[in-house]
Amino acid sequence: MARIVLNDAKVTINSVNLSDHIASVTINQSYDVVETTAFGSTAAKTRVAGLQDHSVTLEFHQDFASSNVEATLNTIGSSLIGATTTIVCSPTSSAISATNPSYTFTALCSEWTPINGSVGELATVSVTWPITGAITKAVA
Repeated sequence: MARIVLNDAKVTINSVNLSDHIASVTINQSYDVVETTAFGSTAAKTRVAGLQDHSVTLEFHQDFASSNVEATLNTIGSSLIGATTTIVCSPTSSAISATNPSYTFTALCSEWTPINGSVGELATVSVTWPITGAITKAVA
């Protein structure tokens, strides 16, 4: 079985490839758990999956230059903060395939910290944005 080291993941936000400014990406897929236990159940609860509640966590290396992180996410007059946008993630920058699937979804950019760091440290921004709707996986 092949293993993969994430050193070439691709992340586009609002059609802008920000991969070279992202240190980590995590897509969390989860569902509410709805209990369906009824009278007559024999010593065990039963459950079904409820509503989806997915999220994406990204750690950015902040950059205020044009066409980079801040300009893409928080431009005056067209900020994505507080709005939804399309995000596409894949394990590598190679062509989408069965061994390099892409995940496309709409996320609510619900938080942003434009300046974060201490003296001598890399300026970073870590966010967890809720995904609105389903995640679409593509293999070609």
